[in-house]
Amino acid sequence: MLTLVCAGVAGAHATSRPTTTLDVIEVSGLLDPVNVDFIARSLAEAQADHTSALVIRLDSPGGVAPKADLARLVEGVRSSRVPVAIWVGPGKESRASGEAFALFEAAAVQGMAPGAHVRASRADAVTAATLGDFIVAIDGRAGIEVPTKVVKREGRPPQQELASGAQVRFDEPSLLAQLLHAVATPSAAYLLLCIGLLLILFEFFTAGVGVAGVTGAIALVLGGYGLGVLPTRPVALVVLALGVVGFGIDVQAGTPRAWTVIGTIAFVVGSFFLFGDGLSVPLIVLAVVIAGVALFIVAGMPAMVRTRFSTPTIGRESMLGEEGTAVSDVAPDGVVTVRQAPWRARTNRATPIRAGQPVRVAGIDGLLLEVEPLEGAAKDPNH
Repeated sequence: MLTLVCAGVAGAHATSRPTTTLDVIEVSGLLDPVNVDFIARSLAEAQADHTSALVIRLDSPGGVAPKADLARLVEGVRSSRVPVAIWVGPGKESRASGEAFALFEAAAVQGMAPGAHVRASRADAVTAATLGDFIVAIDGRAGIEVPTKVVKREGRPPQQELASGAQVRFDEPSLLAQLLHAVATPSAAYLLLCIGLLLILFEFFTAGVGVAGVTGAIALVLGGYGLGVLPTRPVALVVLALGVVGFGIDVQAGTPRAWTVIGTIAFVVGSFFLFGDGLSVPLIVLAVVIAGVALFIVAGMPAMVRTRFSTPTIGRESMLGEEGTAVSDVAPDGVVTVRQAPWRARTNRATPIRAGQPVRVAGIDGLLLEVEPLEGAAKDPNH
């Protein structure tokens, strides 16, 4: 834990042994497995160190961790040998709802910022504007002793502050835990899912695996963790993925058609109904993502595919009869290399062409080459 010693005087007093030790942690967002584990670990450490109290600054709309884990945490706070003091703040936007309120109720000392969205379950609840004011105010409650002193400053009313002998230790989750907690929110999980699906779709139309594919895979892994923690509707997830497949069909065709409309409808429906239990992606995020996806599919994707599979040779008809090599299996679609440039290709025969086999260009359909295996192909009269 990071340690902060609050001393009122310098000199010899600064090296005196603290009489009161307070552990302070901050918990924001949903009570997911990361936050639940962090609170439970902090509580266990406070009891092992025999600290005077565990102070929690809480701002949470509820919990998404397994109900059994949440119930154990609430019971642990209620029966803890070390008093637990929970303050909901800061500001009027802070709250403790659902499972977070159950945690708040279990605390030995309750407090809140003025206007916070939480109701006190005991008459002795503390109203404090800041976390520091709350720490000072818990002196004498639930057996907690906090050394304080009155400080007078010119032009200000007397204020009560921590005195020497009080040690305040702050702790926070690891960087990995913070990352996992950050992606376990509806907006973050949804954004990562959409980014991952679109990048994988783009990589599907390119030769080999590039930066887009790796980035898309990482986004899907992180987004998948968030979706696994949150109450995700599997049907909505399937509908959203089918929408991306619909986009891919028209990208393959080279122009937006009926499948683009079908894909857009499926994508919108899947996005709106992706989460349950009262959780949802904010409308502004949905509007921006859906508009961005539509622009990417209609304008960006075709342009990038054309650029990726372009060739410096003018007059594609001159490529008829050219020989190349299959980069991937062409069964019936795949990628071939002709004139040292990658091209999307389709076999003009029922027999698939395996990766590495020599091929010959038999026809051209826009940016798509129709190829045939070199062995057994009709001989080009120009060669």
